[in-house]
Amino acid sequence: MGKEQFREADKALKVVGVKFAPGDCEFMRQTAHVPVFNNKLYEDVGGKLQPAAYGPLDPKMGVSTKTGLCATCGLGLTDCVGHFGYFDLDVPVFHIGFFKLTIQLLQCICKNCSSILLTAEQHRVFSRQVMNPNIDYLHRKALHKRIVAACKKGSTCQQCGMKNGTVKKAVGTVLKIAFASPVPADELGKYATMFTVNQEVGEHVRKMKFTLLNPLFVQKLFANIKEADIPVLMVRSGEEKHPNDLLLTRMPVPPVCIRPSVVSEVKSGTTEDDVTMKLMEIMLTNDVLKKHKRDGAPSKTLFETWEHLQIQCALYINSEMSGLPADMQPKKAMRAFTQRLKGKQGRFRGNLCGKRVDFSGRTVISPDPNLRIDQVGVPIHVAMTLTFPEIVNKSNIEKMRQLVINGSDIHPGANYLVDKKTGNKKLLKYGKREELAKNLRYGDTVERHLDDNDVVLFNRQPSLHKISIMSHRAKVMPGRTFRFNECACTPYNADFDGDEMNLHLPQTYEAKAEASELMNVKNNLITPRSGEPLVAAIQDFITGGYLLTHKDTFLPRAEVYRFAAALIDASAKKQTKIRIPPPAILRPVELWTGKQLIELIIRPDKGSQVSLNLTTKNKSYSGNLEFCNKDSYVIIRNSVLLAGCLDKSLLGSSSKVNIFYMLMRDYGEDAAVDAMWRLARMAPVFLSNRGFSIGIGDVRPSEKLLQEKGQLVDKGYEQCAQFIKELEEGKLKAQPGCTEEETLEAIILRELSTIRDHAGQVCLRNLSKYNAPLTMAVCGSKGSFINISQMIACVGQQAISGHRPPDGFEERSLPHFERKKKTPEAKGFVANSFYSGLTPTEFFFHTMGGREGLVDTAVKTAETGYMQRRLVKCLEVIQLLIYIYIIKLFRISVLLMMELFGLPDGLDPSMMEAKDGSVVDFAHVLVHAKNIQTKKDKPIPVINSMSFENRVDKQFHETEQKLEKQFWCKNWKRTNHLLAWISWLTKPTASKFPYSCVTIKSQEAITRAQGTGSWVRLLATSIG
Repeated sequence: MGKEQFREADKALKVVGVKFAPGDCEFMRQTAHVPVFNNKLYEDVGGKLQPAAYGPLDPKMGVSTKTGLCATCGLGLTDCVGHFGYFDLDVPVFHIGFFKLTIQLLQCICKNCSSILLTAEQHRVFSRQVMNPNIDYLHRKALHKRIVAACKKGSTCQQCGMKNGTVKKAVGTVLKIAFASPVPADELGKYATMFTVNQEVGEHVRKMKFTLLNPLFVQKLFANIKEADIPVLMVRSGEEKHPNDLLLTRMPVPPVCIRPSVVSEVKSGTTEDDVTMKLMEIMLTNDVLKKHKRDGAPSKTLFETWEHLQIQCALYINSEMSGLPADMQPKKAMRAFTQRLKGKQGRFRGNLCGKRVDFSGRTVISPDPNLRIDQVGVPIHVAMTLTFPEIVNKSNIEKMRQLVINGSDIHPGANYLVDKKTGNKKLLKYGKREELAKNLRYGDTVERHLDDNDVVLFNRQPSLHKISIMSHRAKVMPGRTFRFNECACTPYNADFDGDEMNLHLPQTYEAKAEASELMNVKNNLITPRSGEPLVAAIQDFITGGYLLTHKDTFLPRAEVYRFAAALIDASAKKQTKIRIPPPAILRPVELWTGKQLIELIIRPDKGSQVSLNLTTKNKSYSGNLEFCNKDSYVIIRNSVLLAGCLDKSLLGSSSKVNIFYMLMRDYGEDAAVDAMWRLARMAPVFLSNRGFSIGIGDVRPSEKLLQEKGQLVDKGYEQCAQFIKELEEGKLKAQPGCTEEETLEAIILRELSTIRDHAGQVCLRNLSKYNAPLTMAVCGSKGSFINISQMIACVGQQAISGHRPPDGFEERSLPHFERKKKTPEAKGFVANSFYSGLTPTEFFFHTMGGREGLVDTAVKTAETGYMQRRLVKCLEVIQLLIYIYIIKLFRISVLLMMELFGLPDGLDPSMMEAKDGSVVDFAHVLVHAKNIQTKKDKPIPVINSMSFENRVDKQFHETEQKLEKQFWCKNWKRTNHLLAWISWLTKPTASKFPYSCVTIKSQEAITRAQGTGSWVRLLATSIG
């Protein structure tokens, strides 16, 4: 049965907080069920080993085996939560967790009479501050720090007049406290007899500066602290505790189930948990100490055993204690309670914040451009393992009966049936399924297989931002990998070189609804970081779109129909008619341009209302608007591409002039993802038909290119030789802040770096426009001009830490060169290309640069991961503070609270439409409105002898300036005036812009703005 969603049953029993405080001896005794005084783990009962009674594994504290029963509650391992035990220590020891606090308390009290080292006035002031019930944790911590500092300054006790020295942790020891207290001269007479017997002892006592405070002495001091001083010393926090509780006199023994014994199947015997072994060791040491006290052992032996007990009790809590003497070091590393809680594998980070969960799958990912952008292909094997608990009702009972009959081996089927009345769970792999299906009743739960269109969560690790996990619709498919459309790769940072991803199936209807509304791919096309689209076309799709829209791309009818057929969705319930535009050339043969097919991607359906209007420059724009000789000025009018080639800036992510981004703003997410899917279907078909591959011929340099490259390298070498000669002759002028050697390195590095850039320009001039690497670099789908230059012309200067390779050998970078040689080839310049091949020395230099890149990547990954974790932890605190602040403001004023929603300027980056960061792209709105108006053949009125177009242009600029100057600061004011301007634009019969006519209330305006989802959509809807 699926996990039930948590629901609050009783408000009175709601957990409001968790508080940690030292447990006193009486609390430990009351909580425990059994005293533990037997240090043996097992005892022989009738020839069979059984857990020893009153020992660390006593069955009264619970069981760790599946078959055993608890002697206290009579339940098994799955139901018994375990019971605590306890044992008494013969002498008190310091608690490692409270050791620092113990030292601070000793710094605050007199070591003679236990009075607090504060004046009466200080005591009164601090008491009043401590009793404040509203003081929070951070202020309480700061107050405690001030009290300790004040007590350190007052070294003389106000009660007994004793002068107190400093108290600190004894250097070079473990869990020992040193007290600076030299023996006063007037008290040396007490030791006169001893001094006469042993002169060395007298000398030692006179020189003594520090006294060690043992736990027994500290316990007596704490016991004498006055009740009135305790709240000030401990700084009150709810339930008050006595300072004596900071020392350990009684040890709790945890339940057996959290320290289970592992029974070996290979050999007889058991393997005990680290905590159990440490408990046994502490009890043995405690028994030895009792024996020494009873037998009157020498004080040295007694104190050594006491110290050993102290260290064992500390290792029981924290096994990674530093500074232990060699003879007390643990033989092997053990996991104490601290190690169970802290770190990446600890309870909090390993088992609470992130954990292994049920109803999830993980496998390798593969690309599938045929799937919708928000779909994920799930292997049938995974679909038959993951289940959803479907509750039987009137509308689905017939379907559920069929699933029960199918069972667990046929998809779609079901794995389990849960009876509503009894709660019994029946496996559907065996048994009479037809009979079970016949007896199915409303309210029963059928754990059915994952099926098509189920909402699933898809995640790739590392999850660095919220869109690393999104919800998709499942599509059950054959095969063994998860498949999804490549357009959704960017937010996951996924590629298909062996990456694995996780799939989670939500187990409640509420979780499914939340996932589909909040985490759906369609609702997360835009990154909240900058408002740019992240889900967009990549690689092959961009290359296909670019080649398709070239001026020389002409297609016959058969190919056009083939591309159009690729846009038919076989799984759609209702098929739509695809309208082919008329051919661009009629005679001697009908031909369509590739640009015409873009209309099929944006708006294939004849009845579609999608009308995209866009004017922008692409990556290669060189000037002269639509007459650009590179065809790089893109004009789209009413979804028809009139001019320009589509490249990464129009099809890819991180661009606000992307056609999918514009579609999303104007017509919603569905129009954008549908267009993206149509491009993903058409581009591979076009590329497979046309052919697009890269071979050795694409990187073979021509004779002319080799000649120009040789001239460039020779000229660069001559320049470098000239600089080296100037240095040797003392003519080289040093740059500010640099020596002559450093100046030479900087000049040569700059000179050699330009060679590769110039070689790249030579490549571009000599390559054919049909060259595949060049095509990819120009359209932005993959690679760069530098990659092409390195493959064909020249790899260039290798840099390590921003400098030429340093001298790894005596006065030279490699042993292949003469000493003190600074020529380009001796200092990491690779004149060859990857096509011509590198010489051995060039290969070494290139390896140096590559190694640095790999190390940088590895180090940066670790550093950024840790930095992100720290940042998230900081932001959690800030989020809590903002939440508290909002709650406080809510009590003052709802209006003030409204101002806090959003960033300091009140704007959401994901809703900023224009490239310059403006909320609304006014220029696009205007162009879009004009073209829709013209398309619908509405008459354009002439008012006051001024054409509507000119009037709109003029009014638009005036309005934009006024908005920027006057109303940019307040969100609701901007909303009002924008709506008023849009209403004027749709009804341009008013005599002037109706600033004085704005009567929309702020809340109504905000509601309308939120309801539209986009200003552009609102405008288009109003006009339409």
